[in-house]
Amino acid sequence: MTPSTTYERLGGEEGLRRLVDRFYDLMAELPEARGILSLHPRDLTDSRTKLFKFLSGLFGGPSLYIQEYGHPMLRARHLPFPIGVSERDQWLLCMNRAIDELVADAELGSKLKENFFRTADHMRNREENDL
Repeated sequence: MTPSTTYERLGGEEGLRRLVDRFYDLMAELPEARGILSLHPRDLTDSRTKLFKFLSGLFGGPSLYIQEYGHPMLRARHLPFPIGVSERDQWLLCMNRAIDELVADAELGSKLKENFFRTADHMRNREENDL
């Protein structure tokens, strides 16, 4: 049977957890991601869990985030954090590298990168010249 959802194509819970964990590992490792890392709590455990739960439902797996927290309201939840082009690009650097490392299906990887770009760009709430 051919996997039909992005969740299944990523390898279900195990594959999605690997992607999320690698994303946050890269965020903690890459000097170029220090700015976006500084917007997160020192302990990334809750961040990892919330992103995993959110992406699970978004990608066609169990709606874990909605069950626990309600509607994601992504933009509203990110408004307290200054997110400009630099922060967007740092976030995408980590996610794109994680995808490159872990997603063997080139078509799926490309689709994920496009979707993540649109979402990350939508999270921007300041211009680069804002103080």
